[in-house]
Amino acid sequence: MESSGSLRPIVIPGEAVGGPGLKPGPGTYSEGGQVFAAQLGIRNEHDGLVSVTPLNGRYIPQRGDAVIGEVVDLGPSHWLVDINSPYPAPLHATESPWRVEFGDTSRYLKVGDVIMGHVLSVDEIKRVQLTMQEREARRLNGGIVMEISPTKVPRVIGKQGSMISLITELTGCRIYVGQNGRIWLDGEDRDTAVAASAIRLIEERAQSYGLTEAVRELIERERRSTTGGRPA
Repeated sequence: MESSGSLRPIVIPGEAVGGPGLKPGPGTYSEGGQVFAAQLGIRNEHDGLVSVTPLNGRYIPQRGDAVIGEVVDLGPSHWLVDINSPYPAPLHATESPWRVEFGDTSRYLKVGDVIMGHVLSVDEIKRVQLTMQEREARRLNGGIVMEISPTKVPRVIGKQGSMISLITELTGCRIYVGQNGRIWLDGEDRDTAVAASAIRLIEERAQSYGLTEAVRELIERERRSTTGGRPA
């Protein structure tokens, strides 16, 4: 068993990361039956797919991504949303969950409102169109928004949502994670503070093994400290 201090392997561009039988995933390419790293990052392998997660990097929008954004402007038939990408992303009224009359956009979303949406399309220079037609899309009322490196989002979510489910279960917070590195948390002040600390730990130690237990221990320790040692 790996200790919690063990690091997952870091690979460099051109380094072999997989042989025959493995499929190339994001951050890799295939050549001569071998899979190679296309970027500096951490090697991952799951269900026959090998990928490389970059150590650092900005959010690169992909169609279908769930994103958390803030409304920064609006027009008579659309809103402009900051999603941590090079350009504000328009959300047209026809892609909202409401029947919006022309000129009535401010009735539904105002500047400063936070939403959960999805990337509808991306053009060649990474300009994005948003939609709120997906089931999970909504306006996010209250709560707080924190930002992490977009490259660390998969570790925060965990395999099949295991890590974020653990944080939700132990803190009682509602949490939505955007692929753009923004995370919305809502709950009691002490609980959101603990959840945020757990997420920061994951971001800082994303390349370490044993993160699940480290996160569990941190949450339990911080909850004890906020209740004077009594069970929360």
